[in-house]
Amino acid sequence: MAHTSAIEWTNSTWNPVVGCSKVSAGCANCYAERMAKRLAAMARSARARGRNPGRTANYVHVVDRHGHWNGRLHLDHAALGDPLGWKTPRMIFVNSMSDLFHEDVPLAFIRAVFDVMNHCPQHTFQVLTKRPHVAAACSSDLQWTPNIWMGTTVENATVTHRIRDLRVTGAAIKFLSLEPLLGPISRLPLRRIDWVIVGGESGPGAREMRAEWVRRIRDRCVSVGVPFFFKQWGGVNKKRAGRELDRRTWDEMPTVSAKRFPCYARITNG
Repeated sequence: MAHTSAIEWTNSTWNPVVGCSKVSAGCANCYAERMAKRLAAMARSARARGRNPGRTANYVHVVDRHGHWNGRLHLDHAALGDPLGWKTPRMIFVNSMSDLFHEDVPLAFIRAVFDVMNHCPQHTFQVLTKRPHVAAACSSDLQWTPNIWMGTTVENATVTHRIRDLRVTGAAIKFLSLEPLLGPISRLPLRRIDWVIVGGESGPGAREMRAEWVRRIRDRCVSVGVPFFFKQWGGVNKKRAGRELDRRTWDEMPTVSAKRFPCYARITNG
């Protein structure tokens, strides 16, 4: 089952794993946790009415009665084969509702996810983790076909060490997601990094992102030739805040892959 995504830098989401646990400041207002709470409530409501909740039932297993992550993961074996049936090339955000490299995901399951990605050269798979040390540790056990992009979240200067682990992985394209950007990063390490995404936090309790933080990162990307993608200013009303920086939209993508995958044209051109 494909889920069309409203995320500006991808087309679809694919969630063979759901559930997570918080590891750093960027997790405090986790959007996936909020969504999981809603989906679990929908599943319970459907069951109460005698209806089959489908895959929304997966979320009942991973949140507590307050709607917070309970520390458990659900491996959705039935979802593994989904991309094999999607013929039109697309960019796919892998595990938007979890972290493929969570410590509790067995290596055998990670390899099963990679096997599907290896067999879908028409798609580009964007894997994003806050645990790149796990990805680095098992990188040699995985087949990194060119259509697998590997990224890590860097929300502030205290977690830039994640970039070192990301570089160890065998991904042809390595990217950084600075979202939510929670503080200044004076000299963002960009050696062997192919793409940078920046975005402010959105939703209830959204924390401030200052324009000077974004400009410093944008200017550093421009100076070393790394594509820069500005996703949003965020805030409680992210649509009103928009996504323009200095009166333009920054939708840059890794150019080598843009030539290879025609589905990039739709994203790059908005």
